[in-house]
Amino acid sequence: MKVQELLQLIDLSDIDDHECGRLFHGRGHAYPGYEHINIDYFPPMLLITVYQETDADFLQQLSEQLHSSINRCNSVKVQYRCRPKAPFATLVGESIESLVAIEHGLKFQLHFSENQNFGLFLDMRNGRRYVLEHSEGKSVLNLFAYTCAFSVAAIAGNAAKVVNIDISKAALSKGRDNHRLNKHPLEKVRFEGVDIFKSYNRLKKHGPYDLLIADPPSFQKGSIDVKRDYPKIIRRLDQFMAEDGLLMLCLNSPDLSEEFLFSMMNEYSPNSEFVEHIEPPAVFKEAYTGKGLKVLVFRYKK
Repeated sequence: MKVQELLQLIDLSDIDDHECGRLFHGRGHAYPGYEHINIDYFPPMLLITVYQETDADFLQQLSEQLHSSINRCNSVKVQYRCRPKAPFATLVGESIESLVAIEHGLKFQLHFSENQNFGLFLDMRNGRRYVLEHSEGKSVLNLFAYTCAFSVAAIAGNAAKVVNIDISKAALSKGRDNHRLNKHPLEKVRFEGVDIFKSYNRLKKHGPYDLLIADPPSFQKGSIDVKRDYPKIIRRLDQFMAEDGLLMLCLNSPDLSEEFLFSMMNEYSPNSEFVEHIEPPAVFKEAYTGKGLKVLVFRYKK
């Protein structure tokens, strides 16, 4: 690995001084030798994430070069996803443990000290743009809501209401804070800290919905196995979806292609119509087709 070689793979001329985004996506295996490195920018902080132990001198040199090359960068941190509890460390500049990130002009509170995931998945940027542009007047159901980034986009897009469902009440609490950060009317938003697969009556109670967003984790021990559990939601759509409502189905598993989503819809909602793919930002380049994020939109038909 060489610092200058990696820097040549990053388009530093196109960096937004205000909006967050990924600068380098090594995890897509499109850049041999750098498969274990991602680089993200959350002005004024840059985050290098490593998925295997990496030479300390290389990381330090990379951090210093990026710090000096990006005008508004005040801090460079590294997250060691290869170590227990995925700790963070500051390599250059001030120590920043939390900040407000901007995406599509919307604000999200992020924390770089507590958990492995800091509050926003950057590969879903275009998905949030889609929700922002397709929520006006709609009743929205946001499943596996996490910190409610889709909900923030929906309310910003003038949704009539959003119901957020997630088993983690702590994540939903951060989602509520994100709405407050954007000065959104909280009377239009519900936060339900329940197990989706045990709460279909709760989902039905607040329906019917004009837009459903499902972004499940691939696997959580004792909670969800996406291959086993995703179809359970689709075969119950008639309980809570409005006719002609939109279904935004997301799949993060590298072991399942978008054909899994098409097959699932064909089996459990055969009348629904495929509308479009939503591709992740171009920086999320994948060497192997189907390994990265998959997002498909369908129109629900009974």
